[in-house]
Amino acid sequence: MHPGQADQLVVALRRAARTLLDRRSIRDLQQTLSEIVSAAVETVPGATAGGLSVTEDGIVDSRNPTSRGISELDRLQGELHEGPCVTALESPAEDGAVIAEDLAGVDAQRWPRFAPAAVAAGYRSMLSTQLTTNGRMRAALNLYAAEPGVFDSEARQLAGLFGVQAAMLLHGSEQAVHLGRAVDSRDVIGQAKGVLMERFGVDETEAFQMLVESSQSTNLKLIDVARWLIGEVARRGTHRGSADAAGLDASSVGPNPPGS
Repeated sequence: MHPGQADQLVVALRRAARTLLDRRSIRDLQQTLSEIVSAAVETVPGATAGGLSVTEDGIVDSRNPTSRGISELDRLQGELHEGPCVTALESPAEDGAVIAEDLAGVDAQRWPRFAPAAVAAGYRSMLSTQLTTNGRMRAALNLYAAEPGVFDSEARQLAGLFGVQAAMLLHGSEQAVHLGRAVDSRDVIGQAKGVLMERFGVDETEAFQMLVESSQSTNLKLIDVARWLIGEVARRGTHRGSADAAGLDASSVGPNPPGS
């Protein structure tokens, strides 16, 4: 790596880190990921395009591509279950990277269905770096090059550094989604308990037990029972303190909600 390239890498990574810390919403998250992909394409020698591939429950999706054509190629690898991206997701080298030296040459035999499509789109080589290995979601950073044999060990290291940035961001976003769902569920259950406490004169523990018994007897998740209860109150336009108006009584909420 020559000095100018090293400086460019440091600047790109520092810029990505600062942007990451400033982002708050999902829309901002996607913008940051796009910036990381763009910075990788600009910095890794030979790269002319790139994107992220994310797989959940066996389905590969293209994220933050630098062009529509890259999105189509990334998705094609998922549909064919073949290509450097899929190999990086499922069985990469120890450093997580997979390199296609020439998709019109020897690597055409390694990925016989995907390689012709990539060459037809104008790409002869690829570098895919695995980003995540735990949980339901796995991801890879994919870099494409118009020329064969451009991704050497130096490019492999640079792509790995950008991969670390993207991996941290993806992990953080996944945890944020789980946390958000947990908070939402807690709020809904809290509202349902409040309805039961007011209408049946029970305390918080007893209200929660009513929800639990309804969940167990109907084989519905606790959160679904709570949502049903709140939905009934909203749908029927009930007034606080009027259980009859809501069609709710102690027997209908715990343990068997109406319509179950």
